[in-house]
Amino acid sequence: MSQQPDAILDATGLNCPEPVMMLHNKVRDLPAGGLLKVIATDPSTRRDIPKFCVFLGHELLDQSEEAGTYFYWIRKKAD
Repeated sequence: MSQQPDAILDATGLNCPEPVMMLHNKVRDLPAGGLLKVIATDPSTRRDIPKFCVFLGHELLDQSEEAGTYFYWIRKKAD
């Protein structure tokens, strides 16, 4: 995505459940409608992060993978 994120969460090298726990804390600090970029290397984030977004009502705008690194763009729900 070409949009500038409001925050970046770098969870590279961390394994489940750490990336999602860190994501929960990072999203909490964002303003409503804020854009978060997540960088992770744990393949389980492909399952966990979309479920996190659905469960809490955030919008997963994009997800991609490049050479074993996963990128997620999440828009925090409006309050």
